[in-house]
Amino acid sequence: MSQTDTTVGGVEAPPTRDRSRPYWTSRRRDQLTGYLFIAPQLLGSVVFVILPLILVVWYSLHEWNVLAGTFEFVGTENYANLADDTNLGSVLRATGLFSVGLVVFNLGLALLLAVLLNQKLRGTIVFRTLFFSPVVVSLVAWTIVWGFLLQDNGGVNGLLDTVGVDGPNWLRGEGTAMFSVVVVQVFKNVGLNMVLFLAALQGVPAELYEAAEVDGASRLRQFWRITVPMISPTILLTSIITVVGSLQVFAQIAVLTQGGPGTSTTVLVYYLYQQAFQFHHFGYGATLSIVLFVIVLALTVLQWQMRKRWVHHES
Repeated sequence: MSQTDTTVGGVEAPPTRDRSRPYWTSRRRDQLTGYLFIAPQLLGSVVFVILPLILVVWYSLHEWNVLAGTFEFVGTENYANLADDTNLGSVLRATGLFSVGLVVFNLGLALLLAVLLNQKLRGTIVFRTLFFSPVVVSLVAWTIVWGFLLQDNGGVNGLLDTVGVDGPNWLRGEGTAMFSVVVVQVFKNVGLNMVLFLAALQGVPAELYEAAEVDGASRLRQFWRITVPMISPTILLTSIITVVGSLQVFAQIAVLTQGGPGTSTTVLVYYLYQQAFQFHHFGYGATLSIVLFVIVLALTVLQWQMRKRWVHHES
């Protein structure tokens, strides 16, 4: 932008702006448009993600008793209490069991269904709809219905009784409660991963399978050598989504088992809910949420780094 200098009485005057070129150029208008488009998302991230995370860290350094109306700074005392918490070990163990069970069964069943429903057979569209329909059902409603089905005199045991099998009280037995919760969650969300796998399978070139058949490769060998490498980016995506979702489970535990029997199904999210909102230890509950955040972040970063080893086209 050109500028002109003038002198008045031997004193240099300040430069004046060349007004021949408007301020709102096409470049500035494009930049403003871009900022306006990202502003809602950026504002939402600040208000609902970054600010709450900062507040959680701040609360974890305090002991907040809502009933007594006190808010006392305790430093790292809440973090030190993690080592003295006798229930934390069983809570982390239950969280790990739930996450591993959900990831293995969900991804395995979703991939199996996707392979079967990817065949050019009649009726596959109906089955795709049936398997995906639980995804759009309300989570609480789905869990309540399964709570009735898994009772001692519920529908599942009634069905087993017709074939002479005396079923257990699924939600009250230490050996069956966690398994039941995992199964309920798998059936709820397996359709979502199935659809993602279906989309990935339909993108695999048919020429690769034709060439493999000419070379005499079996169906199983084609699956491991062609299908899995070609859909590995989708496997990475679904694994990250499923792992993060498994660590954030709450409603299923609250409705089905309330963390019981004992602490066998008390996962980390439900435990921090108990500490914060039932026992009113808000500072310690915030500390547990920081632990959960660190676990989720570490597992996500680990999976993202491992992609270089097994995801196709990654280096």
